Amino acid sequence: MLLEIKDLWVHYGRAEAVKGISMKVEEGSIVTLIGANGAGKTTTLRTVSGLNRPTSGEIWYRGQRIDCLPPHEVVKRGISHVPEGRQLFYSLSVMQDLEMGGFLIKGRGDFKKNLESMLDHFPALRTRIKNQATDLSGGEQQMVAVARALMSNPKVVLMDEPSLGLSPLMVNEVARIITQINATGVTIVLVEQNARMALRLAHAAYVLEVGRIAPEGDAAAIAKDEYVTKAYLGY
Repeated sequence: MLLEIKDLWVHYGRAEAVKGISMKVEEGSIVTLIGANGAGKTTTLRTVSGLNRPTSGEIWYRGQRIDCLPPHEVVKRGISHVPEGRQLFYSLSVMQDLEMGGFLIKGRGDFKKNLESMLDHFPALRTRIKNQATDLSGGEQQMVAVARALMSNPKVVLMDEPSLGLSPLMVNEVARIITQINATGVTIVLVEQNARMALRLAHAAYVLEVGRIAPEGDAAAIAKDEYVTKAYLGY
């Protein structure tokens, strides 16, 4: 198993944000975590990436525990994070933002190779490379956030609400990008309010409710679950 969460508990002060959840992520898959606002989805991703400390439980990646590691060590091991709200360095140019994503790359030649790969992957950014992030549309900013995460050549990308606030056209583009990234062999853990899109793209799904896992399993089967269709899919 590439990534595994075991009985994870996370608190904010006395408040329980995540209450003993367990998840398994197979290599090369897309696994989605859906649920209402405040269910603990973002907290789960932040804990995997080292931004939050678990109260108890374990996170394993490639046979090693990583729940005690700081964020930069998690990135070194091959896990990158596309945070909710993009969280770009808005005072920097697109180029500088991407340089921040590739700060672990040692050779300048390797960096240039990765950068060219990102600009081929996201051609809209090539003409915007010198612009500040504030000059970009929401969709372009999301492309920068994803490209920045991919600059470190991750094996796993944690994506938190990549379609949030985007137009229907850009939501479709985000879905295409996710599928394209996964096709290169990158494993994706996807948190997404657009449950229909998430379940359509994913291989496996976990439904998180008030910090606990409710239904889980094959994404296509979860999409047909009566409770899920009424609570999250609107029919």
